[in-house]
Amino acid sequence: MDNKEIAKKLSSLVQLDIDAVHAYKEAIEKIDDLQVREHLTQYRQDHERHISDLSAEIRRLGGTPPEFSLDFKGYLIKGFTSLRSTTGTKGALNAMHTNEKLTNKEYEAAKYWDFPPDLKQMIALAREDERRHLEYIERALEEKPH
Repeated sequence: MDNKEIAKKLSSLVQLDIDAVHAYKEAIEKIDDLQVREHLTQYRQDHERHISDLSAEIRRLGGTPPEFSLDFKGYLIKGFTSLRSTTGTKGALNAMHTNEKLTNKEYEAAKYWDFPPDLKQMIALAREDERRHLEYIERALEEKPH
């Protein structure tokens, strides 16, 4: 895979993380439970770090990373999150559960991309963040009486 192809694939992950940051922002605003809000704020920061790290790699490869704005899918995700979040913490968690399942699926697929070892490692670390996000959200939905 040449640098241009690698940068294009990395750009798809950056856009996914951009969409996630916007969705987290919507959800966090509607959450009453301080502990849940703190976790989701940390997860939003993880996505921001992914954007920064992956964007640096795209630039290193000679590409231009996506702007920090929503694509069409991102508008749908943000709208879905906003709508679900109007019902409070449980609705916000349900919306983020759906969003994190998508993010996990995409990062899982990225594990198999034909990338150099350093990029594979970066994606593996981000994938671990995504797994942790999904596990917490699932646990919070099961345990907390929202």
